[in-house]
Amino acid sequence: MFDLLKGVRIIDLSTVVLGPYATQLLGDMGADIIKVEPAGGDVFRGARPGQPGGDGAGFLNCNRNKRSIALDLAKPDDKAILDRLTATADVFVHNMRDKSARKLAIDYDTVKAVKPDIVYCSARGYGEGPYGDEPAYDDCIQAASGLAWLNADASGAPRFVRTILCDKVAGLHLAFAVASGLAARARTGEGCHIETPMYEAMASFLLIEQLSGQTFVPPLPDRGYIRLNAAGRKPYRTRDGYAAIMPYTAAHWRRFFGLIGRDDLAEADWLSDNEARSSRIEMLYETIEQAAPERTTRAWLDALREADIPCAPVNRIEDLPGEEHLAATGYFRQMTHPAEGDLLYAASPFASRTAQEEADRPAPALDGDRDDILSELSVYERSRS
Repeated sequence: MFDLLKGVRIIDLSTVVLGPYATQLLGDMGADIIKVEPAGGDVFRGARPGQPGGDGAGFLNCNRNKRSIALDLAKPDDKAILDRLTATADVFVHNMRDKSARKLAIDYDTVKAVKPDIVYCSARGYGEGPYGDEPAYDDCIQAASGLAWLNADASGAPRFVRTILCDKVAGLHLAFAVASGLAARARTGEGCHIETPMYEAMASFLLIEQLSGQTFVPPLPDRGYIRLNAAGRKPYRTRDGYAAIMPYTAAHWRRFFGLIGRDDLAEADWLSDNEARSSRIEMLYETIEQAAPERTTRAWLDALREADIPCAPVNRIEDLPGEEHLAATGYFRQMTHPAEGDLLYAASPFASRTAQEEADRPAPALDGDRDDILSELSVYERSRS
């Protein structure tokens, strides 16, 4: 945990992954994240795997560096506590639909009345429009955004990506929105309202390259981003496994053809023409596929790295904690959770040569920080009176 956002307080009413992932990133930067949960807790606490009666791994992995207080916002006394906490805060975050936020009196106008310079950031499924008040989870947005179609199997049947990609992409947008709102407030002294809907965030994420020919008016005929959508773009089977082998520039391809003894291709005039090379991408990938089984994965990686050609082994998820690069950088760490025991976790992906770093705190127990939070609140209010 770094000290870059030290002194910034964020009231976080978000649940599951989208909001908690965003606020964990902000907590990793030193912000004081007060996680406001319903009496039963964030529903993601129950997602398995996990210890019997404990919190699930997913919850533990996106809620570090936070403190928890449980409040029933339908109760006037608990809503009053939230308002008092909001008055001390810099940022207010939730991932509810507008109608739910209004029902709980945590919509922007109501929160702004409590803290006029609040940076208010919300993340719902869809922005204001025909779908604005529809419920949405990651699967819905994978389908609606075109991601499931892009990930179709060999028969053309759409498939979901096996990670909560849309939640996490929208979470990155949300963290960026919070940081931007704080920067704007530092410059102007005024708060702001920023919304980061999942659908629009994911569409933006995909359409950078996939809008393709439709970028032009009238649209150009095409079949999407040719290289990404090529059938031959895949991990290649080596003698003993799989590897990503990715010559990209003309120089990469020349060196690759030298490795496999294809001087005829290395000397082809069209290889230096980006457009001409792109039009032959299926043939180029077929050449890799034919050559790959001739060497082991390790032999390929050694040869490709020596030639400075982009490549990587195909790791399983369970390989990552012991993977040599991540091990050398200290990316995986251990912490002791008061209820869950010792935990292995993936540290913040950020690095800094100048910021002060402190030990990360484990994900909080439900309502586990109530006494400290309320005590601090009382001290703050006495100091203001």
